Amino acid sequence: MSIKVGFISLGCPKNQVDAELMLAKLEKAGFEIVDVAYEADIVIINTCGFIEDAKKESIDNILEMAELKKEGSIQKILVTGCLAERYRHEIVTELPEVDGVIGIGANADIVEAVKSVMDGEMLESFPDKEKMPLGGERLLTTPQYWAYLKIADGCSNCCTYCAIPSIRGPYRSRPMEEIVAEASSLAADGTKELVVIAQDTTRYGLDLYGELKLPELLRELNKIDGIEWIRMLYCYPDRITDELLDTMAACEKVLPYMDLPLQHADARILKAMNRTGSRESLTALIEKIREKLPNAILRTTFITGFPGEDEQAFDTLSEFIDDIQFDRLGCFAYSPEEGTPAASLPDQLDDEVKKHRADVLMEQQFDIFQYKQKQYIGTVQKCIVEGYDAYTDSYFGRTWMDAPEIDSAIYFTGSGDYDEGDIVDVEIFDVNEYDFMGEIV
Repeated sequence: MSIKVGFISLGCPKNQVDAELMLAKLEKAGFEIVDVAYEADIVIINTCGFIEDAKKESIDNILEMAELKKEGSIQKILVTGCLAERYRHEIVTELPEVDGVIGIGANADIVEAVKSVMDGEMLESFPDKEKMPLGGERLLTTPQYWAYLKIADGCSNCCTYCAIPSIRGPYRSRPMEEIVAEASSLAADGTKELVVIAQDTTRYGLDLYGELKLPELLRELNKIDGIEWIRMLYCYPDRITDELLDTMAACEKVLPYMDLPLQHADARILKAMNRTGSRESLTALIEKIREKLPNAILRTTFITGFPGEDEQAFDTLSEFIDDIQFDRLGCFAYSPEEGTPAASLPDQLDDEVKKHRADVLMEQQFDIFQYKQKQYIGTVQKCIVEGYDAYTDSYFGRTWMDAPEIDSAIYFTGSGDYDEGDIVDVEIFDVNEYDFMGEIV
C-alpha cells in the first residue's frame, strides 16, 4: 500500500512553486497525495520564515499537526521551507513532535527524505541552498488555467530589514530557454494566465547573462500560443527601464499591471533600508510608467514604523500615497528580524505606533481604492471566469486588473454557459466594498 502524503505550503508564491516541484517528485515516486491532513501517513509543512507573523503561522501549523500525530491520525511530520532553512536545529530541539527538518537545498531529495522519516530516522539535512531546483516538473496547486512562473530565486538586494538573502541565498536566474519551455508546457496543458515571479523580477538575467533580460523574456513568452495574459509581480523600482516599459506596451499579452514593492517614500528611511530613491524620484518613475502605459494598474507595499521613522517621514509617505493614488496597496508594520542590520538600529518604534500607522495608511488607501474602482463603472473589461456561485446565481472571477490570490474579485451574470478559465467581456455596473459587479456583454 502506498504511503499517503499530506502537504501544507505557507507563505509566498515562490514557496508555492517549490511545493509544486516537490509534489510532482513525490507523485512520480508512487506516493499518494491527499488533500486532507488527517488522511495522511506523513504531513510535509513547507514553511515561511520571512516575518514574525509568517513564523507564527508556520509554528501554529506544526503544532496543529502535532495534535493529529498525538491522536494517531498521522504518523510523521516533516518540516521544509524557509523556517526550516533559517532555524534548522532549533525546530527539532523546541518542537520534539517533528520527525525531520530539511533545508531548501534538500528539496530535490524530498522522496528520499520522506522514505527516511517513514523508516523511523530522525532526519536533519541542510545541503547548500544553491542545490535547490529552480525548475522541473510541477504538480499545480493552482487551477490549471493560471500558474505561477518562477524565473529566479534568492535575492542580492540586501535590504536591511529583510532576511531573504540569508535564507534563500544570492539571486539566481533560470536559463531563458528553460523558462520558455516550461511556459509552453503549461500552455499546452491549458494555462492561459502566467504570473511571473521572483524575489525581484526586474533583476532577471543580470547574474546569468550580465545584463537585464526581463524584456527579452517577456517578448519570448508573448509568442506562446494559448497564453493570453502575462502578469508580473515584484518589480524593483531601480530596474524599471524604458526598454521594459516599451516591451510591455508592445506585447499584447503582457498586462499593464505592475507590482512595485516600494516600502517607503522618505529618502532618509529608504537609505536606512539600503534602498535608493526619494519621494521625488519615485514620483518621476510612476509618471513615466503612466505615460508609457496609460492603462497601468499599479500595486505596491509599504512598511510603517521602520527604525527612525519620525512623524515627518511618516507624513512624507502618507502624502506620497495621496499624490500617487495607487490602484492596489498593502501595508505592513515593521517586524525586526533576527540577524538583519535593521534589527540593531537605534530608534526602534513601539509596536502600537507601527501598527497604528499601518492602519492609518490602509484607511487612507481604502478611500482612494473606492474612488478608483468607481471610475470603471460603465466600462467593459476583460475578465477570467473562476467559478459559478449558485447562492447568488452568478459567475465570479477577476478582471485583468486583478492578480490571483491577492487582489479583488468580480461577480457577474451572463446568459451562456461558461467554464473556468474562459476570458469574457464584462460591463461593470457597480462596486461592492472591494469587488466589482457586472454583466457579460
